[in-house]
Amino acid sequence: MTLTNTFKQVKRASKLLALLTDEQRNDVLRLVSNAIVANKERILKANEADLALMSKDNPLYDRLQLTDSRLEAIAQDMQNVSLLPSPLGHVTRQKTLPNGLRLCRVSVPFGVIGIIYEARPNVTFDVFSLCFKSGNACVLKGGKDADNSNREEVAIIHEVLQEYAASHLDPNQSHLLKDVVSLLPATHEATGEMLGAVGYIDVCIPRGGRKLIDFVRDTARIPVIETGAGVVNTYFDKDGDPQMGRAIITNAKTRRVSVCNALDCLLIHRERIGSLPELCRQLGEKHVVIYADDEAYRVLQGNGYPYLEHATDDSFGTEFMDYKMAVKTVGSLDEALDHIDRYGSGHSECIITRDEKAARVFQAHVDAACVYWNAPTSFTDGAQFGLGAEIGISTQKLGPRGPMALDEICTYKWLIEGEGQTRP
Repeated sequence: MTLTNTFKQVKRASKLLALLTDEQRNDVLRLVSNAIVANKERILKANEADLALMSKDNPLYDRLQLTDSRLEAIAQDMQNVSLLPSPLGHVTRQKTLPNGLRLCRVSVPFGVIGIIYEARPNVTFDVFSLCFKSGNACVLKGGKDADNSNREEVAIIHEVLQEYAASHLDPNQSHLLKDVVSLLPATHEATGEMLGAVGYIDVCIPRGGRKLIDFVRDTARIPVIETGAGVVNTYFDKDGDPQMGRAIITNAKTRRVSVCNALDCLLIHRERIGSLPELCRQLGEKHVVIYADDEAYRVLQGNGYPYLEHATDDSFGTEFMDYKMAVKTVGSLDEALDHIDRYGSGHSECIITRDEKAARVFQAHVDAACVYWNAPTSFTDGAQFGLGAEIGISTQKLGPRGPMALDEICTYKWLIEGEGQTRP
């Protein structure tokens, strides 16, 4: 089975999408948002079928699970996207040359964006809202773990698009609108075809673990924006406040353990090792297993921490996606920075300190998309950044970096106007 016809249909539909007004795109997003709420039972039933095939002990279970409140939040995020200014048509540069040629650089859609993602059914709605708002069609390739959920979600989007097109668009073109979003089969073969869809998909964005991201980067024949795995560290400095630190560490680790901004390793200054039991107290209440180096192990064991293991080399640089965390004792800010340089993934890093000089050194040195001072890394999120939603967290440096929303999935073109000038 070849997916070439599917890719052609999406490419053709992207041309129609580019002709819609921002008001029309916003109307559709509001209708889809309302449809999410109105069809919650349909979505949750499909999600239950996916959940039934996954063990509750699987770290991806929480990512896979949809609830009433999560669907309400997804719908609200889509409403928020509809209220954001359009990223299209912005003049980002203009000038008139000495020969009279007028140059203007204006923001435009990429065209067709491909997304490969794992057990994350929320991504289906998030990607659609951002792509549709920015004038991009999208090809979705979800994982088999979430296939029932994804198919029900796309079915609801298609119903809204078809109804809207029938009543608002030219009858000769209205049948194209539903093709602005297409969900591929949840097979490895579909992934291969998608990554080779030269001329149809303009850019591919993988969302998942390191194995998926590496595979896409190494295999794709189309451009890729790399979203990195989240190996996240927090450094508690010698001038850190224990009460603040406890709140930040608990939130960063346990708010949602399966997401990429969750804390994986706590670095603590040796002079503050006595504060470690207080910093970890709420983690114990939430059954977090700590993999501690020798110094931290002795302190935590002496204070009766209930879920304690000895750290190994593999404990550092691991994205746990579970109620697990490593602890490393360091003797200085420089040692903490060296650890992050070695084990961090360039996603999100944090320092907890009252020393502004140390914080500024940390922020200047750490090479990551998001660098925090006295705030949890759980804030690395497009909606939390006021971007409406996100299509992924980019850890690369070429192109977008950090939470990617509307502006980050647009490109630009130059418009040149003349009056018959020729080049000598």
